[in-house]
Amino acid sequence: MIVDCAIYRDGHRIEGPEDLSDALDKARADGNAFVWIGLHQPTEKEFELVTEEFGLHELAVEDALKAHQRPKLEVYDDSVFAVLKPVTYEPDSDTVSSGELMIFLGDSFVVTVRHGEGSPLKSVRGRLEKDPEMTRLGPTAVLYAIADATVDHYLEVATELQTDLEELEAEVFSPDDGGSRHTASRIYTFKRQIQEFRRATGPLTVPLSRLAGAGVVGPAVPFIDDKAHPFFRDVNDHLTRVNESVESLDRLVSDVLSAHLAQMSVRQNDDMRKISSWAAMAAVPTMIAGIYGMNFEHMPELRWLWAYPAVIAIMVVLEVLLFRLFKRRGWL
Repeated sequence: MIVDCAIYRDGHRIEGPEDLSDALDKARADGNAFVWIGLHQPTEKEFELVTEEFGLHELAVEDALKAHQRPKLEVYDDSVFAVLKPVTYEPDSDTVSSGELMIFLGDSFVVTVRHGEGSPLKSVRGRLEKDPEMTRLGPTAVLYAIADATVDHYLEVATELQTDLEELEAEVFSPDDGGSRHTASRIYTFKRQIQEFRRATGPLTVPLSRLAGAGVVGPAVPFIDDKAHPFFRDVNDHLTRVNESVESLDRLVSDVLSAHLAQMSVRQNDDMRKISSWAAMAAVPTMIAGIYGMNFEHMPELRWLWAYPAVIAIMVVLEVLLFRLFKRRGWL
């Protein structure tokens, strides 16, 4: 359950004791220290000890255990609870998948609960341990570093989606329509992945705005160091870029889908014109042969020696004229 547990004093890591209560007491006794505990998909029973030792609110604990939460920021008496949704993108299958990351922030402690695999925690912890100046901000530094890594990865995913959408757009407008049968399905699937991406990035705007400017978008957030506001503003700026990219991608994929459907309609009309042209050309000899196939005794030129070659010649001439007419109009 516990992936990592350590105490950070004056920006540097020191190994924490095995007992969680001892770790928190030691961090608070040192003054300029905090304990960071990382957990991965804990069960309710496994999480009970952490809940009791750190005094976590029962509603936040319920959200952390059940997962499937939107990005949000909630303030309780003794802690702050934040939810982020890290995302991963598989270009081969055009699939966006999201995990969940819950962060409990309080007096001298940080508890992170991870669900799924798309999480930047390992790299975040390593980066913070190499930056004592930032780590001295305490639990706030952890929240900032996690948010920064998550949003930076959003930018990477947005770039990959943009690249794949450009390839899909080129495929739609390619003269080779060999893959057009499955193109509409692929475009719709791509649009659903963008919506999945939007569910991770869109709701995060309000929490980051609160962290970036206390008192501007809501009351001040406790346990957040005032020195960190500029850092959160930077993350919020990056998130704004991501949301703008997502909006642009969504509009563009809708336009690509509309263009594809319009092209399919044009192609169907072209096919209908070709079918109609060949049907008209087939109707002429059929009509003439049908007339001469009627068993009437008195028919013009019925007993004429050159009647058969003349009728065949007339059929050929009419077929050539119709073919040239349809060809000139672009129907064939």
